[in-house]
Amino acid sequence: MSMHSADSNTNTNTVEIGQGRIPRSVKMILAVLVITAFVMMLNETTVAVAMPAIMADYAITATTAQWLLTGFLLTMAVVLPTTGWMLERFTTRSVFLFATVTFLLGTVAAAVAPMFAVILAARVLQAIGTAMIMPLLMTVSMTLVPAQRRGAVMGLIAVVMAAGPALGPTVAGAVLSFTSWHGIFWVMVPLVAAATLIGAFKLTNVGERRASPFDLLSVILSVFAFGGLVYGLSSFSVIIGGGQAATIVIAVLIVGVVGLGLFVWRQLARGKRHQALLDLRPLAARNFTLSLIVLMGLMAALLGVVSTLPLYLQGSLLVTALVSGLVLLPGGALEAVLAPIAGRLFDRVGPRPLIIPGMAIVAATLFALAFVDEHTSVGLIIAFYAVFCIGLALLFTPIMTTALGSLPAHQYGHGSAILNTLQQLAGAAGTALLITIYSGTSGRAMAQRVAEPTALADGASTAFMAAAIVAAATFVVSLFITRAPRQPGEQPTVETAK
Repeated sequence: MSMHSADSNTNTNTVEIGQGRIPRSVKMILAVLVITAFVMMLNETTVAVAMPAIMADYAITATTAQWLLTGFLLTMAVVLPTTGWMLERFTTRSVFLFATVTFLLGTVAAAVAPMFAVILAARVLQAIGTAMIMPLLMTVSMTLVPAQRRGAVMGLIAVVMAAGPALGPTVAGAVLSFTSWHGIFWVMVPLVAAATLIGAFKLTNVGERRASPFDLLSVILSVFAFGGLVYGLSSFSVIIGGGQAATIVIAVLIVGVVGLGLFVWRQLARGKRHQALLDLRPLAARNFTLSLIVLMGLMAALLGVVSTLPLYLQGSLLVTALVSGLVLLPGGALEAVLAPIAGRLFDRVGPRPLIIPGMAIVAATLFALAFVDEHTSVGLIIAFYAVFCIGLALLFTPIMTTALGSLPAHQYGHGSAILNTLQQLAGAAGTALLITIYSGTSGRAMAQRVAEPTALADGASTAFMAAAIVAAATFVVSLFITRAPRQPGEQPTVETAK
């Protein structure tokens, strides 16, 4: 990637964005970014379905194969804190091309991987590209889209965040029905390659760059902080078993906490000189911080529930893995349909008329799930999860738009980096909490000679009650979110090539 200042490009014209109107050039930019981000988010959950086939091909254990998921999450956690600096230091086109080419190389390498080490390295490359594309999409959207149209555009981003991971297992299952697991990666190659080519010729640079120095020590601290926390939280259930593995996980968590403290201290110190790797000044904006807390609560509840539901469905209700995956599909599809509608409503009525009922729906649905047992019908679970997703559709777009809209334009990059980084931590924490509660409760029940389906249902209901409590606390915080103030200043501009 190369540094590029907006005023140094003499071969561009500047187009001013009119009040409430999105020019065709901006629509092109957003379309390329949204499609690319969707493919990358889709990729995030496809590998889980292919794990048994990958294990058979490489003759590896489930513990080893799990690193294809853990390594992806760890890489995301390490790269995300640096994206604020990247978006400030390099041009839009440079960041986009670096992200897509890196992801494309990783995808091709995964498709042809002759050994497990190669596919693991390929997943790391994919994670680097994925980590960069979401903050880029958010920052460009907030910079180029007029305030009165942001909800509609952020609604599309919410679709990417919700529908991509939700449809990943379905797409992977369809591909595996007629070819090997290698085909999962080959399917993505032409899509990302096309996006890269279009971006190379059509994508234009947004805003101005600032020569922010690279802080190697902050990067090292972020590796220990966010990598340690995500790994420790993802492996938290190991602590229950005790032994050497538990000791290692506890040690990694301690390293993560200490690393996070040192990382925050260094960012605050360097932020005074405007040299922070991850500028924490957005956290001083009350509306941004409140929205961030609500978003983290949502991600913790969402990923925790999505991880626990299949265990309950297969272990207690005794359905197949295919059926348990299909149970989640209607809710994900419903959320994908409703998110853009919620975005357009947000543009008209603001955040509170959507956030407050949305949080109430999410909390109420989780409380309802807390009363499931081994006799609950699959149809009722589908209905509960679909209502849960309706609540999520009402929430993600208003919260993200309000959070970033509460910041001055020059903080959009760092604000989106903070949002995406802490979403990863919240998701890992929520998953660890619910799985630990599920395993612990069901294990104690089975130790008392309770039938396995009943014991597993007890574990699931207790886990869902914990998620409901988190949602209820988040609901209280959401009551204090207000409409983002209009930021003073000139209309945003975008360069268009001659």
